[in-house]
Parts: sequence; C-alpha cells; structure tokens
Amino acid sequence: MRIYSTRKRILVTGGAGFLGSHLCERLLADGHDVLCVDNFFTGTKDNIAHLLPNPHFELMRHDVTFPLFVEVEEIYNLACPASPIHYQHDPVQTTKTSVHGAINMLGLAKRVKAKILQASTSEVYGDPKVHPQTEDYWGNVNPIGTRSCYDEGKRCAETLFFDYYRQYKLRIKVARIFNTYGPRMHPNDGRVVSNFIVQALQGEPITIYGEGKQTRSFCYVDDMVEGLARLMNSTDDFTGPVNLGNPGEFTILELAQKVIALTGSKSAIAFKPLPSDDPTQRQPDIGLAKRVLDWTPRVALDEGLTKTIAYFRNSGGASL
Repeated sequence: MRIYSTRKRILVTGGAGFLGSHLCERLLADGHDVLCVDNFFTGTKDNIAHLLPNPHFELMRHDVTFPLFVEVEEIYNLACPASPIHYQHDPVQTTKTSVHGAINMLGLAKRVKAKILQASTSEVYGDPKVHPQTEDYWGNVNPIGTRSCYDEGKRCAETLFFDYYRQYKLRIKVARIFNTYGPRMHPNDGRVVSNFIVQALQGEPITIYGEGKQTRSFCYVDDMVEGLARLMNSTDDFTGPVNLGNPGEFTILELAQKVIALTGSKSAIAFKPLPSDDPTQRQPDIGLAKRVLDWTPRVALDEGLTKTIAYFRNSGGASL
C-alpha cells in the first residue's frame, strides 16, 4: 500500500522528443515520478539532460514495437516520428511504431490497470473536405500515398484504443494534435516552423512549396502540454478523440513573412512544387476541448515564434 496518493508513476513514450520532453518537465513540476522511454530515432538526450539529476525522473532506452513490463499508473503514448522527413525515412517502421506500439502500450495499460493517452494527430483528417475540422469528421486520407505510413498508422492506433475501451473497459484518452512548435524542435525535421527559422537565421532562401496559400494552425508547445495534461486528468467517461491545437489560421506565406520580420533576416522566398498529398487547409475546431477541458491556447503566434527563434539562436544550430 502506497503511503501517499498525489505522486503518480507516469510513463511517457517518446519522452526525449520535442513534445515529450516538455511533457516530462510538466509532469515532474506537478510532483510526479516520470519514466521516459525513447529509442532516440528522432528524440535526443539533449532534450532531457537537464532532467536526469532529478531523482523522480528515469530514462529508459526502449523501442515501443517491443513489449514493455513496468509498473505505472498513467501512460502518455507519444512515441512516433512526426515529421514527413523522419516518418518517410523508414515508412514500414513508422507504421509498426504506431500500430505495434499502440498494441504494446495498450497491453501494458490493461495488465497494470493504467489510464492511457494516445497522441494522435490532425493527419487522421488527411486533406480535409470539411473546414474547420471537427472530431466527428472521418477524414479524407490516401491509404497508399507517401504520407500513409503516418496517417493510416495513427488512424489504426485510434481504432485499437477504442476497441480496447469497448472490449476491455480500458480507461483511454485520444488527443488529435495539430501543428505544434516551440523550443527543442529538431532543426532538420522538415517542419515548416523550424525550416523557416533555420533558413532565416542562416540567411538562406525560405522554401515555400506551392504558392504558399495553403493554411496551417500553429500551437505553442506550452499550450499543447497543458491540453494533454487536462485531457489525462478529465473524468473517465470522456475518452475523446478531442482536437488540441490553435484555431488561428495562417497561410504558409504569412508564416514566412512573420519569421523574416521577427528574425530581422534578409532571406528571400523561394517557391517549389507542392509535395503529393499535402493538405491545403488545416484548422482545428476546438469547441469540444473548450467545453469539456476548459482549455484554449493562450500563446499568440508572434510570441511563440519569438521564443522559438531565441531557442534556435542560442542552441548554436543556426546563426546569422
């Protein structure tokens, strides 16, 4: 029998990644024991090095496509490469990470009776024909395209979560995460925010695919972590899926212009052909998150970009 009740033992898969490392920080600050699991395919020890001296933080190198046997009370399943450059590098392994990883983490949750949260994605909506996207929209996804390993892998993971919920009464939470940015983004992950910032700081042309009219919504990492924590702590009868993202919608060209202005860069803009299956619009409807979680993003794009630019300046990875 444990002698205290407020400190939970929490597993974060993908905990050395961009989003995972911020989540580990938050959970430690909330007074919990955190087990960070990562195979370091895209995550890095640099992201969590400052947490290693904390006696309530533990790091384990492990691939979630293999079973894991630990004792925990909550699981945040974030493990999966999330940028096209990384998830297309080994698409078979990407699908395995989403599907086998979900099976293994759900099996662990079932064994130890843990609550489990799946970090799903707005990519389950594909190139949406509904705008903005609500949780009851089934999506418009190409099942055989170059992005399918990620899109369909995450869709299958959601299926598994809800089947475990219905068949085994497992306590599940499913978050559909929209574009998130902030410090500790990988400088070479190919995502639009990190791409633009690195190119601007190095004085290189900023690469825009297509005409830059496609839209995205950008959520600062602190807001996203708050949303994930609120979802995990919501009542057991609320499973999601729930959209988490910033509903502010910007064209890619507008984002490039903001980055140039905030960095003081003299970078020009270079236009290149649009990749296949690239969504033309992406904006979350967060009405459900507002009603049930009392959650709404607080960090405006200019403020978040300023903090992210400062990180890239100070990290040594990019400089004017």
